[in-house]
Amino acid sequence: MIRFATAALLGGLALTAQAATPSYGPQLEGFAYPYPQQRFAFESQGQSLSMGYMDVAPKGQANGRTAVLLHGKNFCGATWERTIQVLSEAGYRVIAPDQIGFCSSSKPKGYQFSFNQLAQNTHALLQENKAGKVVLVGHSMGGMLATRYALAYPQDVERLVLVNPIGLEDWQAKGVPYASIDQLYQGELKTSAEGIKNYQLRFYYNGQWKPEYDRWVNMLAGQYNGPGKEAVAWNQAQTSDMVFTQPVVHEFERLKVPTLLLIGGLDRTAPGANRAPAELAKTLGDYPTLGRDAAKCIPQARLVEFADLGHSPQVEAPERFHETLLKELGKAL
Repeated sequence: MIRFATAALLGGLALTAQAATPSYGPQLEGFAYPYPQQRFAFESQGQSLSMGYMDVAPKGQANGRTAVLLHGKNFCGATWERTIQVLSEAGYRVIAPDQIGFCSSSKPKGYQFSFNQLAQNTHALLQENKAGKVVLVGHSMGGMLATRYALAYPQDVERLVLVNPIGLEDWQAKGVPYASIDQLYQGELKTSAEGIKNYQLRFYYNGQWKPEYDRWVNMLAGQYNGPGKEAVAWNQAQTSDMVFTQPVVHEFERLKVPTLLLIGGLDRTAPGANRAPAELAKTLGDYPTLGRDAAKCIPQARLVEFADLGHSPQVEAPERFHETLLKELGKAL
C-alpha cells in the first residue's frame, strides 16, 4: 500500500478496527462486489492467471460507448461502484477489471510487474470481450496504467480520463530514496485497518470521515487479515516498486488521444515521500501545480479542478464528480 508514516488521527481506533476487520481470501474471497464478476483466464510469463472483472450493460438507452475503469493501487474495481451505476444509467457499457496482483485477480509469486504488462493484460481482456474503442478512465495508479495503455494502443482509446493520477511527477528523479522490494514487503506485512483509515482520512477525505468509507477500508484490510496475506503483501510490494521506478510523466507529450484531467486540489499523495528528506517531502504531491503542468504537456488536454477535494473525488463528492464527468464526456471531440 502506498502511504506515509503518519501520526494516528483517530484516538482509540486501533482496538475497534482490529475487532471489526473482516478476513478475506487472497483473491478477495468473501467480499461482495457490487455487480456480478466474471473471470478472464490467460497465460502470462509462463503462468496460468485470471483477472476478475465486472462487465455491466447499459441500463438506460445504450449510447454505443464503452467505459473502462482502472482502479488505483489502494483500490479495487469495486471502488468504482457509484461510477459504474452512473455511467450505466447514462447508456454506457462499463467494464471494471482488477489488475493481476490486486483484489479478485491472481496473486502470482514470480511475476515481473510493469505498466506495459498490465496494459497488455487489459488489452487482451478487452479484445476478448469485443469492447472496441473505449473511454479509458484511470484513477490514482490506474492513471499511470491508463496513460501507458493509451500510449501503447491509441487506436483503441476514444478518450482518456485521468482522475487524480499518481505519476504526475518523477519522485526518484526528484531525489526520493529507493526502497527495495524486501523492505517494502516488511512494511506491507504491518498493514492494518487503522493505518489504512488514517491514511485515507488525511489524503482522501481531508479529515472528514463518513461511515460509507468503512467499506473501502475493510475491503483492503480484509486481505491483510486473511489466509493469503503474504501473497497480497508481496504483490503490493512489487507493484510499489513498479510505481516508483516506471514513471510516465516524461511521455505525456506523446499522448495522441483527447485527455481529461479531473484533479482534487487538496490531494498531496506522493509515493515514497515518507522516505524523503523533510525539505523535499513538503514539495511533493502538489496536485494543483502538477495538474496544470500535466495539462500543458499533454496534447488535446482539458483540466477540471475540484479545489476543495482530495485524492478520490469520485468517492468524496460523487454527485459533483459524476455530473462533471458526464458533462465532459458528452462534449464533442
